[in-house]
Amino acid sequence: MATTIPAPACGIDFGTSNSTAARMCAGRAELMPLEDGKVTLPSVVFFNAEDEQTRYGRAGLTEYLAGYEGRLMRSLKSLLGSSLIDGQTEVNGRALRFRELLQQFIGELKHRIDRHNGQPFERAVFGRPVFFVDDDSVADKAAEDTLAEIARDLGFREVSFQYEPIAAAYHYETTIQKEELVLVADIGGGTSDFSLIRLSPKRAHHAERKDDVLANGGVHIGGTDFDRQLSLAGVMPLLGYRSQLKSGREMPSNIFFNLATWHTINSAYTRQTMAEQRELALDAAEPQKTARLIKLLDKRAGHWLANEVEHAKIALSDQANATLRLDTLETGLEQILERSTFETASVPLLDRVADTVAALLKDAGIAAGDIDTILFTGGSSGIPRLRAQIAALLPQARAVECDLFGSIGAGLAVEAGRRYR
Repeated sequence: MATTIPAPACGIDFGTSNSTAARMCAGRAELMPLEDGKVTLPSVVFFNAEDEQTRYGRAGLTEYLAGYEGRLMRSLKSLLGSSLIDGQTEVNGRALRFRELLQQFIGELKHRIDRHNGQPFERAVFGRPVFFVDDDSVADKAAEDTLAEIARDLGFREVSFQYEPIAAAYHYETTIQKEELVLVADIGGGTSDFSLIRLSPKRAHHAERKDDVLANGGVHIGGTDFDRQLSLAGVMPLLGYRSQLKSGREMPSNIFFNLATWHTINSAYTRQTMAEQRELALDAAEPQKTARLIKLLDKRAGHWLANEVEHAKIALSDQANATLRLDTLETGLEQILERSTFETASVPLLDRVADTVAALLKDAGIAAGDIDTILFTGGSSGIPRLRAQIAALLPQARAVECDLFGSIGAGLAVEAGRRYR
């Protein structure tokens, strides 16, 4: 009787900012190359209106920043669990459903890993945040169901999920020599997720790990939220945020919040919004600022500006200030962003993250002094003040940094090997 060889399984980390995928190879998790030999694929789709082609990842972002006409979509994961998921938008003259947009990107991701693997993957463990949506279990379940439906429509016969911080823990577990009680801090593009878990070389061989996971928690705060705070504090005032109108009123703030938030930037380009801003500019007490805003809207340069702010945020992890060159808006215009300004603007976010960690420990009944290790992962875990705030809650724990962008995908592959062996 012929032996049926199971279809290959993989782990997929569909991230707000970047996505990865991994498979098990010779007993080890292997991240697969997704773009130009790199194991990350930025979660970006660019619909090029000039050649009517769709580009993904770095290629799409590069074409957009080079000035090609078209529509850029980023932070796609933020659509899951939101009211937008069943809506649509206009892309190069045609209606595009947001669900279809997600399917296009994940389909491209699957195409690339299937090609690398030499045969299609039919089983996958997808990463998911502890909460897609805070304090709404119905919306949270709907977000997971939507992602599962999209994956099955793309050819995955079996789809399951694992919390992203637990996946990172499983990858870290392959590197340790003794048992550790670990707090995993996964600070991604859209969420901050935490898991408290016991890890050891011996436990790694157990098929069932439920008893090792002591608690999970999370909050819908991530790198894009820190981008927004930096933009509102240091950049949007140059465009008229919180400036006065001649009538004595303050400029309406909605346009600035939309431009400072990755997944709402395109909403600033509607005809109605553009007309409203031109009318407000006539009443501006500081017309030079509103002129910059109008120019940004005319050039549809919102994603360009958000990209510049994001790079500045990353630079502020290693230095005290970063300079934004804004010639696109006004010749010779520069803005120096200070780390201190960023940290002050981020206090509400930092406090909510710290409160989430404190609540997690309380719910688990674990004393701070019992934690051996804080495992930082996720691209936004490099923010110094954020790390310090979490570490201050656990002063006796050692801080460890794993692969900030690849550990979750690798850990999901470990889980896929365990579930679908």
